[in-house]
Amino acid sequence: MTENKETIQALSLVAKCTNPDDLKRLYVNATKLGNKVVADAAQRKRFAVLPAAEPGTVEHDVWQSIHALEAALSDERGKTTRLARTRQKISRDGEIVTVRDLIMKSAASEGFKMLMERGWPELAFESVALRHPDQFAPEILKKAEDRLSDGARD
Repeated sequence: MTENKETIQALSLVAKCTNPDDLKRLYVNATKLGNKVVADAAQRKRFAVLPAAEPGTVEHDVWQSIHALEAALSDERGKTTRLARTRQKISRDGEIVTVRDLIMKSAASEGFKMLMERGWPELAFESVALRHPDQFAPEILKKAEDRLSDGARD
């Protein structure tokens, strides 16, 4: 798909930007203009720069996922929405235990379904676990693979 000049310029701006507030403005403006390519790029970049943790770590990936889901819920509900229970569990048990426990639930979470519907499977906790296999037991990785596989068919 070829992009017009304005889209290419906007995508270049998104690529250079590291300020979450500026990225949010780019997302809002692109959404108003109906430019889904730029809106998605700005939103994804914002999720990547928001976490305080070091990029490439489990902690960074978990917080990237949380920010993505909170943004999706906020857009859907028209008001700021925070994943209070998930944040509390992370404060109490840490990111790895939280990811493990959510993956091991018998059914996929609403958050997982929402991320899949938005075309963001890489932001699901299941994907986080698979990117960091040394941090999770084999049965957790298997459950994550199975859920992602099932989610792709839904």
